[in-house]
Amino acid sequence: MTDLLAPEGLERFATIAAKQVTDGTAPGLVALAARGDQVHAETAGSLSYGGPPVQRDSIFRVASLTKPVTAVAALALAAEGLLRLDEPVDRLLPELADRRVLRRIDGPLDDTVPAARAITVRDLLTFTMGFGAAMELFTLPQPVPIVQASNDLHLSTLGSPNPDEQPDPDTWIAGLGSLPLLAQPGERWMYNTGASVLGVLLARAAGQPLSEVMRTRIFEPLGMRDTGFWTSQTHRLGTAYRTGDAGTVEAWDMPEGMWSRPRPFEDGAGGGGLVSTADDLLAFSRMLLRGGSPVLAQRDAGEMTCDQLTSAQKARGGLHPGFFDESGWGYCLAVVTDGPTAGAYGWAGGFGATWLADPALDLTVIALTQRMFDSSVSPRSHLDLQSAAYAAAGVAIP
Repeated sequence: MTDLLAPEGLERFATIAAKQVTDGTAPGLVALAARGDQVHAETAGSLSYGGPPVQRDSIFRVASLTKPVTAVAALALAAEGLLRLDEPVDRLLPELADRRVLRRIDGPLDDTVPAARAITVRDLLTFTMGFGAAMELFTLPQPVPIVQASNDLHLSTLGSPNPDEQPDPDTWIAGLGSLPLLAQPGERWMYNTGASVLGVLLARAAGQPLSEVMRTRIFEPLGMRDTGFWTSQTHRLGTAYRTGDAGTVEAWDMPEGMWSRPRPFEDGAGGGGLVSTADDLLAFSRMLLRGGSPVLAQRDAGEMTCDQLTSAQKARGGLHPGFFDESGWGYCLAVVTDGPTAGAYGWAGGFGATWLADPALDLTVIALTQRMFDSSVSPRSHLDLQSAAYAAAGVAIP
């Protein structure tokens, strides 16, 4: 059988993967490139500094790679008739009915106007519900009242997820409902919060915890045995690291820490709560690449992975300048809209994970590390791994 991934490209892929460890970018990693039935995986480094070596089945906190999984769960429940994408969320989330909207994003919390319409399930999937992380929230003079209020309620939705801080889902959604929106529903793209709200909504729609919704509709059909909101296999879970105030690398969460046990906010953890492995994520990617079976109908998989935003919704959106220059947003994932990889989709998890899928090539690229990203832009090393995988597939990426 002819190799679908050329040896020269895979050699470069291996070199880049190893360099992430030797240059100190991350303590360890699993990097995987797959095309058709061919799978190439590289492992390097250790689960912690001075700890045991990373294995192909090592478990990583995948943070925002949870979001596409949550979107698939929503589409599965919609196919069962438990919700509709264009229905208001009010039926399942009465806490979010009758919204008020800030006149100015940095204005006082009582300077509001009525929402022009209700928030819909589709708004949650496309991150256009009117609440979430926006660039200007972090460039305006601090403290911004809405950010301070969100922090006081321990919502942990305008920054990195912190499952030990967030309350139970009912308390969390009530707290969110006590705050005004930052924009009119459907007006603009804002990051993160939509996926967390979606998790609470799905649990109520199904009458079971979000973990059960995902297990029965996604993980079991796809054989994703090591994916969940926590793991008892802590010997396979790496220590999570981040850059400290002094620029040094410091441990942020230990294997026996936040992801070693169930926690109250599980139903709202659809924005960033999962742990997983490279091969589990490959199974998820292949499901989407090959039309959604056995989890989704082909039409639903196609809608999820194409750009759903208008130019107006993108105009004030993005996590950094140029975010939407050559990309759009499907259901809880980014979609490439221009250039040699147009039609590809995927996302990144800020705890050190990236995933890319290209349906034109049946190509998946996954990189899992335990080093938290320092910005909203994926590290050059992860992008270089994707470029190497494309080169192995015969496509040159400038």
